[in-house]
Amino acid sequence: MRLAYEGFTAMRHGGKILVDQLKINGVERVFSVPGESFLAALDGLYESGIENIVCRHEGGAAMMAEADAKLTGLPGIVFVTRGPGATNASSGLHVAMQDSTPMIAFVGQISSEHKDREAFQEIDYTRFFSSLVKWVAEVRDPKRLPEYIARAFQISQSGRPGPVVLALPEDVLSSMSEAIDRPRASVARQSLSDHELEVIRLSLMEAKRPLVIAGGSGWSENTVSELEKFATNFNLPVAATFRRQHLMDNRHNCYIGDLGVGMNPLLATLIQNSDLILVVGSRLGDIATGGYELINPALSDKKIIHIHSDPNEPGHTYHSFFAVASSTKSALEKLSFLPKPEDIEWSRWTKEARENYLDWIVPKETPGNVKLEQVIKWLSDNLPSDAIVTNGAGNYAAFLHRYFVFKEYGTAIGPTSGSMGYGFPASIAAKLRFPNKTVVCMAGDGCFQMTLNEMSTAMQYGASVIVIVVNNGKYATIRMHQERHYPGRVSGTKLYNPDFSELVKAYGGIGFTVNQTDDFTDAFRMAEASNKLAVIELTLDDEVLSTSQTVTDVRANSNKKTD
Repeated sequence: MRLAYEGFTAMRHGGKILVDQLKINGVERVFSVPGESFLAALDGLYESGIENIVCRHEGGAAMMAEADAKLTGLPGIVFVTRGPGATNASSGLHVAMQDSTPMIAFVGQISSEHKDREAFQEIDYTRFFSSLVKWVAEVRDPKRLPEYIARAFQISQSGRPGPVVLALPEDVLSSMSEAIDRPRASVARQSLSDHELEVIRLSLMEAKRPLVIAGGSGWSENTVSELEKFATNFNLPVAATFRRQHLMDNRHNCYIGDLGVGMNPLLATLIQNSDLILVVGSRLGDIATGGYELINPALSDKKIIHIHSDPNEPGHTYHSFFAVASSTKSALEKLSFLPKPEDIEWSRWTKEARENYLDWIVPKETPGNVKLEQVIKWLSDNLPSDAIVTNGAGNYAAFLHRYFVFKEYGTAIGPTSGSMGYGFPASIAAKLRFPNKTVVCMAGDGCFQMTLNEMSTAMQYGASVIVIVVNNGKYATIRMHQERHYPGRVSGTKLYNPDFSELVKAYGGIGFTVNQTDDFTDAFRMAEASNKLAVIELTLDDEVLSTSQTVTDVRANSNKKTD
């Protein structure tokens, strides 16, 4: 009897077995920082045809892998060494977990014979990563490498996607074995049933103020198109969750804004006043619900239909009137084919929600000679519709989320975990994946300095990203909270910054400093034409704090509360 799949069985070292499994699973690129603990894996990558992007820090490498997975929908792959390499990578793994991004981290480990002696750089990875990733395991036999790797691909993509960690002892990777290859991992998907579809349709027709919340992972250009078709047929207002604004063309008449940090207050009121919320793909976490205040988890009066790929997610925090275990793909395929209803009661509700959003994105003037709101508006109006915009964390990002109109799927890459330093590594991954697209990284001065050493990686691999550094000389988000709670007592939030426009030149890139808003357009056009890594530094007034308040405003309001 012949097997349906006959794996390769020639004698190979563990590193070659591992890489052969990556090729079987369609991996084209990995990100790494080399270490002696996985030399055999590096040897396996040699002449494999898989591109190895060598980074400058494991945190940056993990963030690149995570961003690459967001862009492809397939697991991002990162290789890091044992001990400090693994701990450095944990920041990117946390992003992947909170963002529900499929990812596999291969981590070097000490030789099996020295286990539990606290050998050089030894860590018990199961204990260290168990609360941080979906699954963590250590391979102890080279013959089982195909089994563990197949399971890693399966777990990272099934249900709610997420990161997994495989620890690889040196001796397992270097040992010779006749391990049998496994075929490409097959991932089971939940589907929306016809009965569930009918319950959703009837519930919508009974509603007077329905609202759709779109979020999570597992989206594609097709699912975005199907969401728009469904929303159009039913004239439903659609809100995207934090840093998922590309899940619907923001120009669509049904799009009403994002449920992010510093959300439109009128959008928050809509959530509270809605009588039916249809959640598609999102976990419906604390950011989307304003710190669990827009919807009270202790009450069950809000009618929520929750569609999620993980059956454990609906009901996790909020009571679901109707819980559906389904992939986003299956759900929207069927929802988009629902017939257009003859009578829709909520047309005015949708129209007002859309008008609230349009009013919200009209730039509100900030102090100083460089108006960040005008810079974002210019980018929104002038970048190609498929341009990819990445960001990390900080108050500067609120300007992007409020004023930039995202038009296509796959153009907004940011961490829902609020991880600083993410935007720049993510932009490198994006430019490598789509070299012909314009890739812009929005970064604060504090955010950029956490991963700017990856400028070396960008130059090495020709990633001509345009980085816009918002220089306000402070950790603005923390300063904002500081002024609210301890007005006027500035402690630990000031920054000393390099000349960013000169620093990039040391790496071989091109740099500009913008001191007047009107100078930005020329700087951007020159950066674009250079086809090099470029940094445009924006010098903001110290008073600029958020899209709606200055330092003086926040301080004054705080003082009023304490009077």
